[in-house]
Amino acid sequence: MTDLTGKTAVITGGASGIGRAGALLLAEHGAKVVVADFAPLAENDELFAKLGIESRQCDVRRETELKKLMNFAATFNGRIDILVNNAGVGMVKQIDQVSEEDWDRVLDTNLKSAFFGSKHALRHMTHDGHGGSIINMASNAGILPRAQDPVYSISKLAIVGLTRSLGLCHSKDKVRFNAICPGPVGGTRMMDETIAEFDDLDTATQALIGASPLARALGRMITPEEVAQSILFLASDAAAMISGTLITIDGGKALGVPPQP
Repeated sequence: MTDLTGKTAVITGGASGIGRAGALLLAEHGAKVVVADFAPLAENDELFAKLGIESRQCDVRRETELKKLMNFAATFNGRIDILVNNAGVGMVKQIDQVSEEDWDRVLDTNLKSAFFGSKHALRHMTHDGHGGSIINMASNAGILPRAQDPVYSISKLAIVGLTRSLGLCHSKDKVRFNAICPGPVGGTRMMDETIAEFDDLDTATQALIGASPLARALGRMITPEEVAQSILFLASDAAAMISGTLITIDGGKALGVPPQP
C-alpha cells in the first residue's frame, strides 16, 4: 500500500534534514519527487539524479514562486498527488526581543508557505477528481507551546489549525490534510543552528535529548529518516481514510516532564 508509482510529490525545504529524507524515501517507493529549497545543495545532485528527483530553488515566502513550483511539478503526470509543506525556520527569542522582521520571517516561512503551497497544489489535485495528500510539518511546539520560542510555537500551533481546517474544507475533494509533530530531530539545519547558539555544544545537545523521555532512554535524538517513515505512510494509500490527524514523533516529549533517571 506504500507503492507510489505514477504519483507526483512536492517537498519544500527538501535539500536537507527531514525534507531530504522524505524525498529519498518517496522516490525509493516510486514517486516522481520535486524538491524545493531556498538554498539547494550541490552535494545532493548525484543522488537526486539517480532517483529522478527534480531540485528547484524556491522562496516559499512568495506566493508567485509557490505557484510556479506547483505548475512545474504538475507537468510530469498532469497532476500533483502529494505535497509535503516541510520548509521551516526556528527562532529562540522572547517577545521583547522580537522585531517585526523576525515575526514576518518565521510566520511567512512556517505558516504562509503552507497555506499558499496548499492553495496552488489543490488546483492540481482536484481538477480531475483524483484527490491527494497534503502533509504539513508542525512540531512538538504545535501541541504544547514552549517558553523559549513563542513565535515559533505560534507558527506551529497555527499549522495544526490549518491542517484541521483545510482537511475539513477539502474532504469533499478527496484531499487529505495531516500534520507531523517532530522534535528533537538531529541532523537538520534547524537543529544545527539551534545548538550552535550555545557555548557548550555537547551540553546543549544532552539537554535537548534529556527533555524527551524516550530520547533520554535511548541516548539519542530522533533521526530524519524516522520522521520520513510517517511522511511515507501519510502520503500512501495506507492512510486513505486519515485526515486531520497529528502524528507526534517527539520521543514522548509532549507527555510531560520526564521521570528522573
